[in-house]
Amino acid sequence: MPRPPRVYKCSAIVLRQRKLGEADKIITLYTAEFGKVDAVAKGVRRIKSRLAGHVEPLRHASFMLARGRNLDIVTQVQSIESFQALRDDLNKLSHALYAAELLDRATEERSENFDLYRLLLDTLRRFTERDDLEQILRYYEMRLLMQLGYKPELELCVVCGSELGEGKVVRWVASLGGAVCPSCKPRDVSLRALPQESLAAMRMLQSDNATVIDDLVLDHETAHDIERILRDAIHHALDQDVRSAAFLDDVRRTARPVRQTRDAGVR
Repeated sequence: MPRPPRVYKCSAIVLRQRKLGEADKIITLYTAEFGKVDAVAKGVRRIKSRLAGHVEPLRHASFMLARGRNLDIVTQVQSIESFQALRDDLNKLSHALYAAELLDRATEERSENFDLYRLLLDTLRRFTERDDLEQILRYYEMRLLMQLGYKPELELCVVCGSELGEGKVVRWVASLGGAVCPSCKPRDVSLRALPQESLAAMRMLQSDNATVIDDLVLDHETAHDIERILRDAIHHALDQDVRSAAFLDDVRRTARPVRQTRDAGVR
């Protein structure tokens, strides 16, 4: 893509930050125009810094950046959305940080993809406004895999190509990127049972329309199946673990949510 001018403006979400020297930080942005960009926020660790509050992780802002020899430099920032509701709720915060890290690990620097920028932004907004965090996160994970070219195959057997019809006992093979029919028994791969309820729900998650989140009604076992399968798919796609997944799991274990009894499947 064309190189940006010496000073350029972009809309971005802050994915993470890390210390640099005594007073600076390197912030990782996912921009609408240029994809992932690392930039230096100079003096941001000083008490009187005007930038500090605008470069926190999960902040959505308009940035003015100047190209540097090694890293670009933040010259101005104007916040658009602070997502303060996420910072005030540890459960929501853990989900949002996991989503941000997932995008960070899944993308290369300066590989523009507006759809990924929009996906993360919409997901953070949903986390802020809603409480069905797990369903929102499953949709985000599925859509992210699809945008990166790792769409799980859920319609045809990844070994023989036969249709995975109703009533068939299918299994998930993360290393092959999809499900296999009862007739196929691939060797030297890890097989995970994929019940029909989970298969149907995962197919719904592949919809382009995010309103599918409202249509999912999952019992605990089905929700857990889908989470494990998508975690497997992400691990194989990225060939690495997402550190904040452990933080997310710890927060959920201590939250002790009130679980409603629901029928399995989707409506």
